[in-house]
Amino acid sequence: MLIFLLNRIGQTVLTLFVMSLLVFGGVWLVGNPVDMLLGSNATPAEREAVIQSFGLDRSVWQQYLTFISHALHGDLGVSWVYNTPALQLIMQRMPATLELALLAFLLALLAGIPLGVLAGVRPRSWAAKSVMGVSLLGFSLPTFWIGMMMIMLFSVKLGWLPASGRGTVTPLFGMPLSLFTLDGWQHLLLPALNLALFKISLVIRLTRAGTLECLQQDYVRFARAKGLSESRILFVHVLKNTLIPLITVIGLELGSIIAFAVVTETIYAWPGMGKLIIDAIGLLDRPVILAYLLMTVLMFSLINLLVDVLYVLTDPRVRDGERK
Repeated sequence: MLIFLLNRIGQTVLTLFVMSLLVFGGVWLVGNPVDMLLGSNATPAEREAVIQSFGLDRSVWQQYLTFISHALHGDLGVSWVYNTPALQLIMQRMPATLELALLAFLLALLAGIPLGVLAGVRPRSWAAKSVMGVSLLGFSLPTFWIGMMMIMLFSVKLGWLPASGRGTVTPLFGMPLSLFTLDGWQHLLLPALNLALFKISLVIRLTRAGTLECLQQDYVRFARAKGLSESRILFVHVLKNTLIPLITVIGLELGSIIAFAVVTETIYAWPGMGKLIIDAIGLLDRPVILAYLLMTVLMFSLINLLVDVLYVLTDPRVRDGERK
């Protein structure tokens, strides 16, 4: 297990290095931030002063080496717009994104796994066909359109839930969270459900496919021949083996929820990292863009590492292979 962890950590470090090259080069090639910050009325002296203060007069390799040197010491630069450390801005917005993503992830699991098992156990029933039809809609309809329709229905027409904002927050270990107030939950439900719909459809289909496959295996027939109840066969033998391949996909989907919550946060004006990166891209705030992308890659890598560890602990075959 130690060698396995060291290999995965080495892969994570290499991924971060490659991504830093790609991200820095891509951001450096896009536009001129001086034009965005000063406008067209700035004098040549003002433009030159800003260029020198941001280090834009140096070559791209010198800028990259400076960025890497500072990043290794935990400094990802200072925002050109807010004049605040970029990492500090990311950390201030991260709790809002994490609680939204984790709630959406839990909704996807709590709704997707039971519905997927139902569709797999009785694939020809009307309930299974209805579940698969709804999952097809969840795959097909755009997230931004569903979000706007949910606002029209639940906020404008019915007036049940607020359309935007985060509501009242309560600090927990220094992090402001909406999970401990009724107003916070009212603001959180719509964006979390909107973010979870696509993942619910994915989990339904993966669970259904895994259940159908497991029901055809010899160990299920043997369990039935021994006289075990259907509920024990389903929860002990079928569901356990269905979840083994599902762990990998679900773990990576958690990373994608965190990374791609931009659309939902923009629609509902949710003050998370996604809203921050949209504003930073509009203003070409390079330090914030770089900090956000590197933090996203780091979260993806850590989640992937955790998924690999869980997979090894769950499946004895993989564990024996890692020992060899």
